[in-house]
Amino acid sequence: MNTFHDMLWLSLPIPAFLIDPGDVIAEVNPAAESFLNASVRSVRGAPLFDILAIDSPIDDAFRRVRQDQSSLFMNNVDVGTGNTRPVRSNVQIAPMTGMPGFVLVLMEPRGLADRLGRSFSVKSSANSAIGMAEMLAHEIKNPLAGITGAAQLLSMGLAGDDLELTDLIVSESRRIVKLLEQVEQFGNLRPPERRAVNVHDLLDRARKSAMIGFAAHMSIVEDYDPSLPSTHVDGDQMLQVFLNLLKNAAEAAGDTKGTIRIRTFYEMSLRLRRKDGTGSLPLQVEIIDDGPGLPPEIAQDVFDPFISSRENGTGLGLALVSKIISDHDGWISVDSVPGRTVFRISLPVAPKED
Repeated sequence: MNTFHDMLWLSLPIPAFLIDPGDVIAEVNPAAESFLNASVRSVRGAPLFDILAIDSPIDDAFRRVRQDQSSLFMNNVDVGTGNTRPVRSNVQIAPMTGMPGFVLVLMEPRGLADRLGRSFSVKSSANSAIGMAEMLAHEIKNPLAGITGAAQLLSMGLAGDDLELTDLIVSESRRIVKLLEQVEQFGNLRPPERRAVNVHDLLDRARKSAMIGFAAHMSIVEDYDPSLPSTHVDGDQMLQVFLNLLKNAAEAAGDTKGTIRIRTFYEMSLRLRRKDGTGSLPLQVEIIDDGPGLPPEIAQDVFDPFISSRENGTGLGLALVSKIISDHDGWISVDSVPGRTVFRISLPVAPKED
C-alpha cells in the first residue's frame, strides 16, 4: 500500500505540499519541484512562507482546517515564489488523516490555461488590426502623401522657424506612414511554408544579426541543447520572431550593457488539444534578459496589438510575434520580474517524413 501511495504522490499532476504542525514543508511532489524550480531536498524543512508568497490569509486557513478537520478551498489566489511573477491559482487545503497537525496543500495554477486562452484569441485581435489597417491605408496614406508633398514645396521658399515647421510636418507624416506600414504587416504576412528546420541555425543567424546591429552593446549567451530534433516551421517567419524578441530584450536594457541568454531544451509537458487531436510542443526556446522587467499593468496583455511599455512604441512587434507563433500552432508566454524577463516559445517537432 505504501508503494501505491508513493506512486500516487509522484503521479499528481499539480503541485502538492505536505506541511507539518509548525507550517514547515515536510514533503513536496515533482510537480511542486517544477513550480518552485527547486529540488525537494532544498525546500524540505523550510518554513512554507519562506518559499511561497500566497496572497490570502493562509494562516487563518491553516488554523481552520486543523481545528475543524475539514477541507478548505480558495479560488483565484495569487501564488508566487519570489523568482517569478505570481500565478493565479486555485488552492485546496486538507487535513492529513492519521497525522495530527499535518495539512496537505494542493495548487491548481490557472496561469497556463489563462495564457493559452489569450494566445488562442490573438488571431481575432490580429484580424481586427488587419481590417483597420486596410481601411487606414486607403483613407490616410494617400492624403498624407499629398500633405508631405505640399510641405516640401512650401519649404523651398521658407527659412528659419517657418522651415522648421514644414520639416516637422514632413517628419511626422512619414512617421504615421511608417506606423501604418507596420500595421499592414499583419495582413501581408503570407501563410507559413513549413519544412524541417534546425532551430539553432535560425537562432545563430538572429544572434549574429543582433550583435552587429541593435544588440551591439549587449552580451548574448548561448545555452543550447544540441540533441534537439528539427522543428516544423517557416524559417523566414521564425527568424523574424527571434529577431523581434532579441530586439525587445536589447531595448529593455536601454543604454546599459546587459545580458541576453538564449536557451533551448526539450520538454514534453505542454500538449494542446486541437481539432485534429492532441498536439505536442516539446521544443522550447527561451529569450531571457536581465532588464527592468515588464510593467505589471501591461504584463498580461503584451501580445495584444498597440500595447507597449516604451515611449513612442507602436505595440506591434510582440503582437506580430504572437500571430506568427499562433499560425504555426505553437505557443508563446512571458514571465517577468525586475531583473529577469523570459519569453518562452514552444514548437512542434518536424514530422518524420520531412
